[in-house]
Formats: sequence, structure tokens, C-alpha cells
Amino acid sequence: MGQKINPLGFRLGTTQGHHSLWFAQPKNYSKGLQEDQKIRDCIKNYVQKNIRISSGVEGIARIEIQKRIDLIQVIIYMGFPKLLVEGKPRRIEELQMNVQKELNYAIKKAIELTEQADTKGIQVQIAGRIDGKEIARVEWIREGRVPLQTIRAKIDYCSYRVRTIYGVLGIKIWIFVDEE
Repeated sequence: MGQKINPLGFRLGTTQGHHSLWFAQPKNYSKGLQEDQKIRDCIKNYVQKNIRISSGVEGIARIEIQKRIDLIQVIIYMGFPKLLVEGKPRRIEELQMNVQKELNYAIKKAIELTEQADTKGIQVQIAGRIDGKEIARVEWIREGRVPLQTIRAKIDYCSYRVRTIYGVLGIKIWIFVDEE
């Protein structure tokens, strides 16, 4: 049986940095960690309610928090800022008819945007009841190289859960940026 590991945690300290940069005494560490989670949840909820991407998922790649004695600095990395649109949510009936088309379009658009950003490769994986089938399955698309076993490779990773009328779909994206 294969061992699953988060690609960011695997490279932590070599090519990847922490998403929170601050120091606390051991007795105050859990409070700081909870404060970070509240900040991230607040930002994600705001973006989810007020800003929509055409594929229906939020566009935040990661949120970095840097704390100093008198200052908290929050850096938000947007995944696809070109796709941001404002507007009302689509009706449920339209969503039921276009789930698979939108997923395919979102995958193709993500691959197209990463190719424009001079990356060396991208891999997108969707798992769940795709297209409303009874049996869940996994589909993935890869363009270019994505060396997940190489520690020197700088790989950005994100995963999202998307709720559909058929159930929850899991979407994972690996982007091979550069090799150090």
C-alpha cells in the first residue's frame, strides 16, 4: 500500500517555506495557531461570498501570515487572478446541467494559464462521482513534467473540495515551477 504525503510538507525546509512566520512561547503557541486559522477562514469566507471564479471554486492559492510584535502582515496569493468575475451565483438548474462541462473547461483553462506563466508542468486530478456516475473514479490530466519524487523540484500544490448535486468531488493540482 502506498504512503501518501503532502507535497508541500515533503519539501518543507528545502524548497518550500512555512505559510506562517512567527514565534511564540510554548504556552501561547496554540492561541497563535488558532488566530492564524481564524484569519485564514475569514479571508476564505469573504472571497467565497464576494468574489467568484467562473469555475466555481475560490481563487486563493495560499495565505501567508507574518506576525511581529506590533504588526500582522497577511499575504494572499491568488491562483488565477485573470479569471475573477463578480456576479450573482448561477441557478441550481443550470449548475446541474453544466457540472461536467465546467469542470472540463476549468481544467483546460488552468492548464492554459499555467502554460502562459512559464511553468514546466501541471497535473490536475479529479476524484469522485464524475458526471453523476454511480461508481466514483479518478481522472487526471498532465501537461509537461511533474517530478513528484524529486525533492529539489519546486512544486506548488493545492486541493479543493467541490460540492455537486451528485456528491463531493476532490480536485488536486500540482504545478511544477522550477528545479533548484
